[in-house]
Amino acid sequence: MPSRQATFLFLSRPEKLDAEEQETLRQLCHCHPEVDLTYDLVQQFAQMLRTRTREDFDAWLTKARESQIPELRSFVQGIERDKAAVNAGLTLPISNGLVEGKVNKLKLIKRMGYGRAGFPLLRQRVLHAL
Repeated sequence: MPSRQATFLFLSRPEKLDAEEQETLRQLCHCHPEVDLTYDLVQQFAQMLRTRTREDFDAWLTKARESQIPELRSFVQGIERDKAAVNAGLTLPISNGLVEGKVNKLKLIKRMGYGRAGFPLLRQRVLHAL
């Protein structure tokens, strides 16, 4: 299982890493060819998400599938199960992120009130929070 720092380094934009983090990343990528390939594929996918470009998506799926890295192959299988949604996420400027955020906040408020009060208090807290 990768460490939190390694995960952070792999998912961060390279230009936002300080010198020490860049050196750590360089050492990680040089320790094994699979690590370097994984880093390249993760950065390519992140760039597609940031720029919402779908042009290289099929080529990326092929490279990830052929990489022989079990975690990436599993990720590709998950993407292919819901490819229409991923395509929409890469091409459309709209998302349900705002709705998901509100639902998450509502669930948090609900969890905070477990065992303390009934529906009237929950209703008041929700109305004041949203």
